[in-house]
Amino acid sequence: MRWWTYLGAIIVGIYFLFPLYILVLLAFNSPKYTVLAKFPSLLPVSLTLNNLITALQGTAFIDPFIKSLETATLVGIITIALAIPAGYGLSRLPRAISYSIIILLLVTNMMPAIVIGIPIVVDFLKLHLFESVIGLALAQTLITLPLATFILQGTFSSIPIDLEHQARVDGANLFNRLFSVLLPLAAPGIAAAFLISWMFSWDEFTYAILLIPYHSTLPVTIYQDVTRGNLLAGIAFSLIFTIPVIILTFALQKYLRGEYLAGGIKG
Repeated sequence: MRWWTYLGAIIVGIYFLFPLYILVLLAFNSPKYTVLAKFPSLLPVSLTLNNLITALQGTAFIDPFIKSLETATLVGIITIALAIPAGYGLSRLPRAISYSIIILLLVTNMMPAIVIGIPIVVDFLKLHLFESVIGLALAQTLITLPLATFILQGTFSSIPIDLEHQARVDGANLFNRLFSVLLPLAAPGIAAAFLISWMFSWDEFTYAILLIPYHSTLPVTIYQDVTRGNLLAGIAFSLIFTIPVIILTFALQKYLRGEYLAGGIKG
């Protein structure tokens, strides 16, 4: 039966990697063999860097890329800064109360982004946060914060409370206990929460097009290029768009394990 497992894994792998393969093929093949061909080739025929060089010249790519990078990093920082005290506080509550609050937080993510986004746009226009990276980061944090809190609540719950009690006996105040004892032990969970928050912001589209419609992030720029017929630019942008995600995932993959993502299930 084991060969069935391997076969299934191979089929699933091909299913998920095939779109990425086509993206790479379109980015490096000559257009006459891909987007302009009546029957596009599924194999490399005439590899070229002209597609990427042409698309990346000027500010059409650099500005959205930098804006996406700034927004995602800011979302990660804000999310972690808020989720650490929230997760720690929930981990010290009785389990029934803690779970109830976590469920209420996660339920907020069930609302469609467009439903929440329109009132946010109205409020941010009044607060002069429209068309700003800070405004977009604050809006996206509404989505990332509940999940990050869920992860960190489980992370802090898994740390033996006796360690904190011992630090208290030794004279450490709450600030010292948090930064000297708890945060080093919670580093894997913090890294996992940061990575998930960063990747969500990097890929997020709805709030980006609502709050920064004119000078937006890379996902919106790719959408605009493709819908306007500039397919080669959209392909090149999409390929480079995936690189930071791949790098971060491989760099922090040891933290993306079940015990760090299980949240309040553990504890």
